[in-house]
Amino acid sequence: QENEIKLLTAEIERLKNFGCLGVSPSLEGLRDENAKLKYRLNFLKKSLQEERSKSTKTMININSCLQEIFGAAIQAAYPDLENPPLVVTPSQQPKFGDYQCNSAMGISQILLKTREQKVSPREIAEKIVKNIPANECIEKVEIAGPGFINVHLRKDFVSKQLSSLLINGVQPPVIGKRKKVVVDFSSPNIAKEMHVGHLRSTIIGESMCRLFEFVGYDVLRLNHLGDWGTQFGMLIAHLQDKFPDYLSVSPPIGDLQAFYKESKQRFDTEEEFKKRAYQCVVLLQSKNPDFIKAWNLICDVSRREFQKIYNCLDITIIERGESFYHEMMKDIVKEFEDKGFVQVDDGRKVVFVPGFPVPLTIMKSDGGYTYDTSDLAALKHRLCEEKGDILIYVVDSGQSVHLQTVFAAGQMIGWYDPKVTRVAHAAFGVVLGEDKKKFKTRSGDTVRLIDLLEEGLKRAMDKLKDKERDKVLTPEELKAAQTSVAFGCIKYADLSHNRLNDYVFSFDKMLDDRGNTAAYLLYAFTRIRAIARLANIDEQMLRKAAREEVLVLDHEKEWKLGKCILRFPEILQKILEDLLLHTLCDYLYELATTFTEFYDSCYCVEKDRQTGQIVKVNMWRLLLCEATATIMAKGFDILGIKPVQKM
Repeated sequence: QENEIKLLTAEIERLKNFGCLGVSPSLEGLRDENAKLKYRLNFLKKSLQEERSKSTKTMININSCLQEIFGAAIQAAYPDLENPPLVVTPSQQPKFGDYQCNSAMGISQILLKTREQKVSPREIAEKIVKNIPANECIEKVEIAGPGFINVHLRKDFVSKQLSSLLINGVQPPVIGKRKKVVVDFSSPNIAKEMHVGHLRSTIIGESMCRLFEFVGYDVLRLNHLGDWGTQFGMLIAHLQDKFPDYLSVSPPIGDLQAFYKESKQRFDTEEEFKKRAYQCVVLLQSKNPDFIKAWNLICDVSRREFQKIYNCLDITIIERGESFYHEMMKDIVKEFEDKGFVQVDDGRKVVFVPGFPVPLTIMKSDGGYTYDTSDLAALKHRLCEEKGDILIYVVDSGQSVHLQTVFAAGQMIGWYDPKVTRVAHAAFGVVLGEDKKKFKTRSGDTVRLIDLLEEGLKRAMDKLKDKERDKVLTPEELKAAQTSVAFGCIKYADLSHNRLNDYVFSFDKMLDDRGNTAAYLLYAFTRIRAIARLANIDEQMLRKAAREEVLVLDHEKEWKLGKCILRFPEILQKILEDLLLHTLCDYLYELATTFTEFYDSCYCVEKDRQTGQIVKVNMWRLLLCEATATIMAKGFDILGIKPVQKM
């Protein structure tokens, strides 16, 4: 502690000499500034200390680390500047160091606008550099051009972090207190088959849940099924006619889609049937046991079909459909009425939300509820009962205005404060066919998801046989490779595109083993894993080496790969903020191509050219292979992709 005081005193003295404190002439003002600075430096050193002590168990986010360091330097250099810009990014070229701090330009603009002080960015950069606190990660800094600060990392720091990764495995970065996250995704409709439109929500939602779980959040995965409403009246009436003994004998409904079409046709053409369908809705909503049983039978047929798809895609989700919120809806209407937000429009009860042109209809003129009512009830339950800190709706972009209106209504009535609770719509574009139009079958029907997955399996097997993998893999290995490639490629093709954009679905492109595809990455991963195996180095030997070997990063390609591996936590941090998973796909592709550069330039295993005998194993390079594969495996896991040992 005495040393700490000495350091702080010297730091304050140094800053005073640079004239960076902006202190008032009085002694009291000087003490006050010194106290503030001491507090800031103490806080920084404490947080760095915590980061160091945790570094054995967690992966350090180097970008965050550098932001803390430069944040402290900027505060020390300009203590009375509020919220100065803090810009730290990885350098694009090795000649500009490993990272860059580009805050000087922004600070120069602020000083000019707010104080009419004309200070060159380079001068500001020099002042920032002089105030960089002691730390363990920066080797040196250089000021380039008009005021860019190029940061060179210490090799021993990077080497130590890689060793920690190899010893402890991929650990989540430190991201603050544990939060409760509710993710609404997939959400098909009962009595209708899942189609290609449900693919994106299901895949994106699953991957988001995996990411939040990895960083230690408590995640509730919800399937907001369309399992309630007037359509069940016609389905139950048709069930009664087609299977009159449904209460005692389970009806053999094989094709629910056809069953739905039949009942819809009768509803549109038979007046008597239509009346009975409406009566069935009333009896269902009044919880008549016979009608509840009929409803459950229909729901169960759909559930079984949905589960086949969830099993294929390895999706874990809890069903909580619209029916779950039915009893809450009358209270929602009453709450909006009591707070004076309801207007009556042609018999309907509507709520106008400031800033949104279309009101929410919370009760129809016949006394029935709407999607608006059930969505409001779901929002309130997730906020007030589930106590969600973060709510994410993985729903297509077409629902954007509706969801924003619902969220704004929840805010207006006081269910949540957006400064405290994050409620976000993770919107996504549509899946297009190769003709760039909405993806349909040749007959113009929507593509059934189960058909798409089966086609994927067939195409993956054809591809593996083209490559003659059936001649070198056992039947079990071939089957594992087939499912890994088929479902991995379908997921990756979706996740590797910015979710906000539409994307073209093409089996040919996604199964191509060149470029940014799952086929390429899965193959690269299998190859990396095989390097140690072919050198007769087992897991135990690698673990022992990880504890004893120093990872030498002298070759430029070793250094490039080492830094790339350690960017994983900052990639995850970015996705937690913007929910754009293609960033992870881009990173994994960059990691795989950076590894290829390393492998082509640096011998991991040296062999005799005549005999093929292994003459030397460069263990630190095998450890770099292992670190790459470990990060790739965790990336695959978050994306929901299952790699295989042999391919």
